[in-house]
Amino acid sequence: MNTDSCSNIVVGMGEALWDVLPDGKKIGGAPANFAYHVSQFGLDSCAVSAVGADPLGKELLDTFNRNGVKHLIETVEHPTGTVQVEVDRCGIPQYDIRENVAWDNIPYTDRLESLARRTRAVCFGSLAQRNGVSRDTIHRFLKAIPKENNPLVVFDINLRQNFYSREILDEAMRSCNILKINDEELEAVSEMFSLEGADMQKRCMELVERYGLSMLILTCGTNGSYVFTPGEVSFQPTPKVTVADTVGAGDSFTAAFVANLLKGKSVTESHRKAVATSAYVCTQHGAMPVLPADITATE
Repeated sequence: MNTDSCSNIVVGMGEALWDVLPDGKKIGGAPANFAYHVSQFGLDSCAVSAVGADPLGKELLDTFNRNGVKHLIETVEHPTGTVQVEVDRCGIPQYDIRENVAWDNIPYTDRLESLARRTRAVCFGSLAQRNGVSRDTIHRFLKAIPKENNPLVVFDINLRQNFYSREILDEAMRSCNILKINDEELEAVSEMFSLEGADMQKRCMELVERYGLSMLILTCGTNGSYVFTPGEVSFQPTPKVTVADTVGAGDSFTAAFVANLLKGKSVTESHRKAVATSAYVCTQHGAMPVLPADITATE
């Protein structure tokens, strides 16, 4: 990607991999899913990660190019990541994530620093921080984004297996201004950080206050989703749809929310678009379906 020719870029940063599903392998990883869906709303986006110098790495890059996913992906001396995905009868994926792979070792480069200077929003998670190399690169990138860009810095907590710690989560929440978390992750974080009270909304607002967040997004599956800010709360019910699978649905939610905020939409309207987007993605197989025009329209 030629970062010198772009401005106001929206970046997805972290794991790039192959999800090996029962019906074959599909491109995966939150950064690519996020960047792909942001681009469908007409914004410049870029997926940042690393692949190996192997056939899977080449095929992954070829697939990015074919799907129009702009990327800044380095080739490193580690194998391209794979995840064995088993989908249950309700369409909920379970993951077996290979360790010590390329995206664990994303290098910090001059090209990446140049991209940071042009970044308007970035989304990152906890999974890509399981290794110190990528964790250091992510936080160097966040610090390199100029404050005058007024960036949206989204930490989509995305807990997977045992690939996180209290220290990693604490540093990430201090580095973001928007936190996205689901109801199961909130339970784990509440125990880890000794959040008080049985009420989910109170615990969310405690996180908003503790970390000085602009927003906290709480998704509760079929029970709807919330966006908490210091001054308002938005709630949207989850539409009833026929689920094909839920792979990538959360990433599409985040992408639609961020894209609509950047286009000047209110928190409530951005939230509504995010819910519609993720509901549609759940009706499709794979994480990167083409979104219908009534969803991507922002006027």
